[in-house]
Amino acid sequence: MAAPIVGATTRAAYAEAKPVRIGYIADYFGTSLTAIATDQNLWAKHGLEPDLKIFTNGPIQIQALGAGSLDFGYVGPGALWLPATGKAKLVAINVLGLSDRVIAQKGINSVADLKGKKVGVPEGTSGDMLLRLGLAKAGMTISDIEVVKMDPSTVVSAFASKQIDGAGIWYPLVGIIKKTVPDLVEVAKSDDFYPENSFPSAFVARNEVIAGDVDVVRKFIATMKEANDYRVADVPRSVAITAKFLGVPAEPLEVESRNGKFLTTAELVAASRDGTVANWLKGLNDQFVAFGKMQNPLDPKDYYLADLYAGA
Repeated sequence: MAAPIVGATTRAAYAEAKPVRIGYIADYFGTSLTAIATDQNLWAKHGLEPDLKIFTNGPIQIQALGAGSLDFGYVGPGALWLPATGKAKLVAINVLGLSDRVIAQKGINSVADLKGKKVGVPEGTSGDMLLRLGLAKAGMTISDIEVVKMDPSTVVSAFASKQIDGAGIWYPLVGIIKKTVPDLVEVAKSDDFYPENSFPSAFVARNEVIAGDVDVVRKFIATMKEANDYRVADVPRSVAITAKFLGVPAEPLEVESRNGKFLTTAELVAASRDGTVANWLKGLNDQFVAFGKMQNPLDPKDYYLADLYAGA
């Protein structure tokens, strides 16, 4: 097979490529843009040489950013309270996620029925957020259930073995659990709270990178923008690329891909300019404050680099 023709611009980008350390999470929303950028050679096109690092959740990536061992990362909505407290800067919106669920064992038919029962949840994630929203809607608080903090993979095994009565978790993990527990009950879902509550996932950057090398931030944003439009144009193809990148079956990722609202880069630019993204983030901040995750969050304009995203 003949080698692809490399243009002068691409050759220059290769020669001047900046090394960057980038985190991702091994599910569709947490990996797809990274996988597309790799498959379509977008990193080199935009002058980056990525060192890709896999993580299990967003808060750990924020910690890695703070420790200086990561430059960019991916976080779900449940971790966006960390940028709102100054731990990192948000540089791009990924997708509006609708994949979170509160699930329960057979016989538990509502969030209210979880009162006094064991509920597993990965702390500080979107599953945690949806659980708290569901409890509030039912006139309850987190103190009305027995919370069992565990990582996502442990939620899967604990629910399957009936060690817990419920869980705040997301697709594709819900789909995996259903294979073992087909009669589980979805007592709350993200869509129940949309659009009053929007759940954006996003890409974040280390504060020192923002302060010291805005050019590399522009290159990263440009890569994400191009990968985003590729995904919007052909979601099934993006699922196949992501499955190949992760070395996993496509089916769970395809299910996950149906639980998100995709916006084109042009739509995200417009939403960044007109304050729509800021309103999404403010809504999340209000929830985080109500849930006791933080006090006095930053204004979204102070941690989402909307102008940089719109102009990069």
